[in-house]
Amino acid sequence: MLLDSKIALVTGAATGIGESVARLFAAEGARVFLLDHDSARNEVVAESIRSSGGWASAYAGDVRRASEIAPAVEGALHHFGQIDILINNAGIYPRQSFLGMTEEQWDEMQAVNVKSMFHCLQAVLPQMVARGSGKVVNISSVTFHLGMANMSHYVTSKGGVIGLTRSLAREMGEHNVHINCITPGAIKTESEARFVSAEQAEAFVASQSLKRRLMPLDVARVCLFLSSELSDGVTGQCLNVDAGWMMY
Repeated sequence: MLLDSKIALVTGAATGIGESVARLFAAEGARVFLLDHDSARNEVVAESIRSSGGWASAYAGDVRRASEIAPAVEGALHHFGQIDILINNAGIYPRQSFLGMTEEQWDEMQAVNVKSMFHCLQAVLPQMVARGSGKVVNISSVTFHLGMANMSHYVTSKGGVIGLTRSLAREMGEHNVHINCITPGAIKTESEARFVSAEQAEAFVASQSLKRRLMPLDVARVCLFLSSELSDGVTGQCLNVDAGWMMY
């Protein structure tokens, strides 16, 4: 198994991409710590992983606050003494026109999508640096490369994720800590239905080179690559998982 006995922390693990990552990592032998604000759903996912023979532990917390991230990190360090993999996946993506946007909406987007990664990285990186080993995958979005109307706060936050990834890859490389990110395209998740109509989803597929809806597992598999020894020569990179929508 690609992640045999590795310790992984996944944020936003209760649904969508995060859930798929947690399940795949556990199937590949990782001990997975799930962090999400939805405590009930998060525990359901963890129990399902355990029922399938995997190892999982669920923690409830708001990633905007360092104090609510700390228990999951401390739990992993208490049980296993290390965290080998961090998947910074938690995020939100409501639509809003720029001229109709409030300062509170702008600030919330940056707090959930970017500041949360700051908190998680500051909590996890010290022990990775001390051990001289670690893999971090930050989830950005292909919308940064495309530009999307009525999503300026979201696109800005996801551009920040790419900048953070590149800068930290330079800073952490000497410690053998790999920092990469993924820019998913239109992924069919439970939450997508709240913001995307069936007609819009069809338009996404029409813009893609591969004419099918992308699923969370498509992203999870690339997270697996970037978290395993298969990517030991890769850092500071941004990989599109968008079915050939944007090419660069």
